[in-house]
Amino acid sequence: MRPSNFREQLASSDRVFTIGVAGDSGSGKTTFTRAIRAIFGPDLVATITLDDYHRYDREERMKLGITPLVPEANNLDLLAEHVRLLKNGKSVMKPVYDHTTGTFADPVPFSPPRVLILEGLHTLFTPHLRALLDFSLFVDPDPEVKRLWKLRRDMERRGYQKEEVLVEMETRLPDYERYIAPQRRYADAVIGIACSGYGREVTLEKDIYQVTLYQRPLVRQTMEIGFSIDLGEILVLSDRPFTLRYEVTTLDDREMSAITLDGALNHSAIRKLARIIGHQTSAEGVEVYQHRSYLTAGEVVELILAWRIINRWFVLTGGDGNDPSMTGREKG
Repeated sequence: MRPSNFREQLASSDRVFTIGVAGDSGSGKTTFTRAIRAIFGPDLVATITLDDYHRYDREERMKLGITPLVPEANNLDLLAEHVRLLKNGKSVMKPVYDHTTGTFADPVPFSPPRVLILEGLHTLFTPHLRALLDFSLFVDPDPEVKRLWKLRRDMERRGYQKEEVLVEMETRLPDYERYIAPQRRYADAVIGIACSGYGREVTLEKDIYQVTLYQRPLVRQTMEIGFSIDLGEILVLSDRPFTLRYEVTTLDDREMSAITLDGALNHSAIRKLARIIGHQTSAEGVEVYQHRSYLTAGEVVELILAWRIINRWFVLTGGDGNDPSMTGREKG
């Protein structure tokens, strides 16, 4: 009998695996969670956006003179209670916040998925919320990148004028530094995003960024992977520059590994990683990657994160992937 892969084991499990993604508004949280949804499959993954748990609507916040970044402007206790119920297999009536109108719509029924993503400003703010998460991520773009992204999102998708967005960013900055940025120290992984080292025009014209993935050391590795680069193939075929750097660094008083990628990488750099993730998830998203000549730094980081999350699931469930390429050896 063919051994079951991660996706099949996940689908048959009664466990709700929770992923928490924190960061500022417009920081790219949805970009990275979208990749996780594509790789694991929309039938197994559901997302709770923490904006739905705002305590006040837009008009009420204006009258009170507070931003959504203030913890008291959000019903974090109700959020934690809903996550606890979902992890116990129970459905909830989830609130709904409409960004177009700045008001609340009627609550909707929300059933427990196999993978639950919590995405928002305060995902890692309280010990209670952090205790409910199986894996956590903080998305931390440089101020210049954040400005570009927030302008693009709020003007194109939410109907704001440029001046409105810039004023709002300036108003929110003290609250971000006080309430949101400190959550970074609790994340299992941190994604740092900067304009490409090959020039700001590369970022503006081609959407190319320098991306650094900071990670806490693995407790246990369940899958052997290869992040191999065929130097000969790249020298012959690659006509685009890229940088790959690894170091051990200190972030928020924690020792973390840091993988930095910049530019567009020849697909040979991550062929084995994509193949393993594709085998484990039957992921069409990974298959798409396999038919492309180049991947951006962000897309490579998405694949590395997918592997890290699969590894975490196997560790928590006591599995080893049931595959000859996997191992249960302990890591420091």
